[in-house]
Amino acid sequence: MAAMSGAGETMENWPEIEKAASEKRRELVLQGPNIDKKIQEGGLNPKIYSLTLLNYLEISQCPSLLEIHQGIENLTHLQSLILCRNKLSTVPKAVGSLKSLKVLDVSVNELEALPDELSQLGELNTLNVSCNKIRGLPAGLSRCTKLSTINISKNNITNFPEDLYSAHLELLSTIVASENSIEELRGDISNLSALKNLDLSNNKLTDIPFDLADCAKLKEINFKGNKLKDKRLEKMVNGCQTKSILDYLRAGGRGKGKGNQHNESEKESSREKDKKKRTDKRQKHKKDEDEMEEVNRMVVKVLHVSDSATAFTVKVASLVKDVRPYIVCCVVKGMNLKPGNALKRFLVAQMKLHDEMCGKRTLATIATHDLQFLHWPLLYDARPPTLLKIVPLSRKETNAVDLLRQLQFEAEEQRKQKKRQNVSGLHKYLQLLDGKENYPCVVDAQDQIISFPPITNSEKTKMRKSTAELFVEVTSSTSLQICKDVMDALIVKMAELNKFTFEHKEEVHSDGDSDPVAEPAAEPAPSEMTSSELVVQQVRVVDTDGNLKVVYPSKTDLASDATNLTVIR
Repeated sequence: MAAMSGAGETMENWPEIEKAASEKRRELVLQGPNIDKKIQEGGLNPKIYSLTLLNYLEISQCPSLLEIHQGIENLTHLQSLILCRNKLSTVPKAVGSLKSLKVLDVSVNELEALPDELSQLGELNTLNVSCNKIRGLPAGLSRCTKLSTINISKNNITNFPEDLYSAHLELLSTIVASENSIEELRGDISNLSALKNLDLSNNKLTDIPFDLADCAKLKEINFKGNKLKDKRLEKMVNGCQTKSILDYLRAGGRGKGKGNQHNESEKESSREKDKKKRTDKRQKHKKDEDEMEEVNRMVVKVLHVSDSATAFTVKVASLVKDVRPYIVCCVVKGMNLKPGNALKRFLVAQMKLHDEMCGKRTLATIATHDLQFLHWPLLYDARPPTLLKIVPLSRKETNAVDLLRQLQFEAEEQRKQKKRQNVSGLHKYLQLLDGKENYPCVVDAQDQIISFPPITNSEKTKMRKSTAELFVEVTSSTSLQICKDVMDALIVKMAELNKFTFEHKEEVHSDGDSDPVAEPAAEPAPSEMTSSELVVQQVRVVDTDGNLKVVYPSKTDLASDATNLTVIR
């Protein structure tokens, strides 16, 4: 039996756990056949529950892992707990003690239920319980008020709990509930004011509530594979875009409100009228705000693949699925980094996104490159550390093994000199690759590695003051939606920075590659910006057979809440 509490008395030390303890690490990854063999022979080493400094713990791809001990409650600093692709039959109630937890991934296990204690996770942002045997969700989810993404696909769920319709879930933007046995979607779904993506494909729905059209931010829905009473609507969900479906629902469906779904009471009709009045009032208020802020408006223009003479493509190798499977890319034109401290402001903003939204790179990693130095098409690959050769930022060419060894040495020296437990810079991300047989990388057409996420980019393609066109990538081991959310936030921030640079008319100085801070020039030139408009060109991500995996930005991306941002598609 895996993970038994008494196994530690005779169990051999695990070097991975000993190293994490001695180095006071914040992240630990235990993954793959070697770890699974240890678990099979003696269970999960209980010393793992004494690593109280951890904020990221991943134990995955271990079929011999059948349970997690209550000792998990000791890891109170955990922000991400990844327990996917094991054979867990239960989630311990002690998980409710992890008050700092933001990401919980227990997908692809043998779970039949979830503990009610999950409702105590007030900081929870992402919940992934897909590919299990779960029959229902726990009560009290409405108390997880920071929940943004929930994936319950491929389970045995028959209905959403009352809490999932709660207006308290004001940040819930994505619900993936495909391939279940869900029989009803209630009209209260309109309470989810932030809902953008809803996937209820391949369930047992017979109706779609008209109230769904009241979800103002809804951009993408999927109801394919459901046998609906309204056959016209069933045909639409299998072939039409989201907007057309919502317009149909908004109009009351077939017969303009006459039919099985429309025999509502006068009280219900009155409620609908009141809701429409409130909606009209909000729209008028928004229109007034738009008019007032027109002078401050930021503009982002999307250039579609079909509009481009040269389409950009990134091919994804099959090996990355076990390492860091998700990637989203785009090309950004019109960013002016020459004046004053424009480049420094951009790099600082990127670093802030890494620390906050990306969870210090544990959720996602951003990489930005000077487009002119790239050779297309690109390949997103996974390679053995000894074969992954790169020229890291501000360093000479090396392979991944030597680079990580050097960074680890620098981290130890830094600890000694500054007499502290934490480290800064690249060093704090090293443990994210622990236990990986292959490391992720982005390679150009000349087999030059331009990116090694989550560690570093290549010196050859780094950002400079002279950079006019950027290639941007966001990778993640967690989810594709996180990649998209981070990319959306970065594009909006770039638009803000470009507008700031345009308005302040800073002087243009000579390019200083070694330091992004502007150096004084003898005769500074005025900024040549004529507009702060950015152009974002789509990049296609395809598999090895050329089948499309994702294109960014799609019609549902860049749906920013920023009132002064205009996206031209």
